[in-house]
Amino acid sequence: MLVTTGVARIRSPRPVTEGKRARIRAKWRSSSLRTVSRWGLFAMICYLVGIGAKQLGVPAPYLVAAIVVGAVAALTNIVRRQFPRRSAHASHAAVGVLMGSYLDPDSLRSVAKSATPLLLATAATLVASVLIAVGLARTRRLSLPDAVLGTVPGGSAAIVASAGEVGADSRLVAFAQYLRVGLVALTAPAIAAMVQSSPGREVTTTSNLLHDLTHPVGSTNQVAGLLMLVGVSVLGVQCARRLKLPAATVLGPMVLAAIVQVTGTSDGFAPSGALRDLVFVGVGLEVGLRFTRAAVLHAAQVLPHLLVGILLLCLVSAGLAELLAVVTKMRFLDAYLATTPGGINAVLATAEETGSDVAVISTVQSVRLFAMALVAPSIIQRLLPRFDVAERIPIPVTRQPEKDTAPA
Repeated sequence: MLVTTGVARIRSPRPVTEGKRARIRAKWRSSSLRTVSRWGLFAMICYLVGIGAKQLGVPAPYLVAAIVVGAVAALTNIVRRQFPRRSAHASHAAVGVLMGSYLDPDSLRSVAKSATPLLLATAATLVASVLIAVGLARTRRLSLPDAVLGTVPGGSAAIVASAGEVGADSRLVAFAQYLRVGLVALTAPAIAAMVQSSPGREVTTTSNLLHDLTHPVGSTNQVAGLLMLVGVSVLGVQCARRLKLPAATVLGPMVLAAIVQVTGTSDGFAPSGALRDLVFVGVGLEVGLRFTRAAVLHAAQVLPHLLVGILLLCLVSAGLAELLAVVTKMRFLDAYLATTPGGINAVLATAEETGSDVAVISTVQSVRLFAMALVAPSIIQRLLPRFDVAERIPIPVTRQPEKDTAPA
């Protein structure tokens, strides 16, 4: 139908029929299903690669595997889009819950007598890592956020997940964090073998795939545990945003999960088994798919500076371990494994194999993990206005973030 005006004729819009609405809805559902299936298939490929990496003894195997697979896919243009933002935020929140659940009340009570020197050692490690980060930033090869988040030991997954929210380059942060974790994982068993006087016990670990798939959380009641996981994640993010905390999607759930865990309100709600591994895959894919050739080149250029920083941090940690052993009368090996800057899983495996005090080591490592992930973003916010250092030229991200797009 045509409507005549004094100047021109304007065609009135045709009414949308019910059949057309149905076709639009069907097309949208088909597109959404295709998007979910493609990303799900890609995540499953990363998961399978992670299983292989775990068999090879790679630290944080699922996260590292996802970073590598994502980077290869991005650099070869197999995938031209970034990881969906909502899925990335969900992974961040789940990582936060996992980090918060590491604070176990029984373990905290077991180290109560030595709490002061252990906390001082944790604080000294944080101060040392920040000073090393400032030194790295003054080389003008790294920005201050990249240097701080790349240097702080503890909570690597949470640190990487929160990088983008505080202005750091998550690709460079991930490279620095897992370079340190890998070096410590390789050297800790060798150092333990040199300093211990008697051989440790042999430990065998088995993994039941069916149990991992059917127990996504640690609770005996899986439905209640999953509901608690979702509730802590959502409420934690909302509270953190209202309080204007940095890296709200990680820190909010982490703090709330720690409160719930320490107070004994609930337990067994942290991601476990295959769900935990897939959470790490999500975090790794978000980072890996952002890699460009310029990012890889820059990582290679800053590698010598990062190695020097990691070496300095390891030497500081060894010195703190010697002081801690003198003050608390614990074995040097226990003190070293408690203070070493380095992936918690590799350190605990070494402690178990060498017959060390796993309770003390796991508690100190967990407290430091929680503290580093909590305070590192705030340190960046406080230091940036006062720190006069030329920022490096940002490495461009050629792929724009997508909300609900499939890999192409």
